[in-house]
Amino acid sequence: MLGGIEAGGTKFVCAVANDDLTIVERVAFPTRSPEETFNDVFEFFDKFELKALGIGSFGPIDVNEQSPSYGFITDTPKPFWSHFDFVGTLKEKYDVPVFWTTDVNAAAYGEKMKGSAVNNESCLYLTVGTGVGGGVIYGENILEGFSHPEMGHILVQPHAEDPFEGGCPFHKNCLEGLASGSAIEKRFGRKGDTIPQDDKFWKIEAYYMAQALMTYTLTLRPEKIILGGGVMMQDHLLISLREEFSRLLNGYVTTPDLSEYIVTPALKGDAGIVGSLLLAEKALQEA
Repeated sequence: MLGGIEAGGTKFVCAVANDDLTIVERVAFPTRSPEETFNDVFEFFDKFELKALGIGSFGPIDVNEQSPSYGFITDTPKPFWSHFDFVGTLKEKYDVPVFWTTDVNAAAYGEKMKGSAVNNESCLYLTVGTGVGGGVIYGENILEGFSHPEMGHILVQPHAEDPFEGGCPFHKNCLEGLASGSAIEKRFGRKGDTIPQDDKFWKIEAYYMAQALMTYTLTLRPEKIILGGGVMMQDHLLISLREEFSRLLNGYVTTPDLSEYIVTPALKGDAGIVGSLLLAEKALQEA
């Protein structure tokens, strides 16, 4: 079996698939301390003979294979998880090839190979939920350099009618600090899905998101941008975002038709676990 782990800050999803990448069994459980969580991970995977594992993890994580802390979660705000040797802990238990990357990179890979970008050579996947994170795929390769991208922390220009100073403790007016689900909650004291569609805030949200997508378009030139996460589960926001993106870009570069360029995930909530299983297959092929 191929094994996949979508390690989120709130919950873990574990699954096994056969050689055809058909999911045979999956399980989800809350993310607790590493010891408690990995007891559940091992209980699930011990039932199967694993050939490889693909992991998409919350971060920040160390993906530099030359680094002494490769395979670790690094300085995360998630209690108990800072400097945890995620890959090493799995390797002690299962002597199989492992592919290690971020949760959003795994989702991007899933959408590239089996989802909205299956007919494209490149895509960018951006999740807008509690935080904001992004991953880029060119061909079958994940974009990484010294480390993985932190696309949620690019700076954006504050909207003239937005009094909110930003919720990120590091940057204030970064995309995550102004447009994430947690930023919306800090603004209003309630979740975004309780805010009426005609509230003027959604135009402000679209303005921040459009700035970011314009930056990614100009610097990365992906063939498709896929927007996931809880904040984006609203059709009206996607429509406003495309309109604002067109206004800001102002025809400077050519893109595909925006209804095909800026889209939502075809795999919906399964993008991360499907991507993790595909990456397990990739790890096995490259072993």
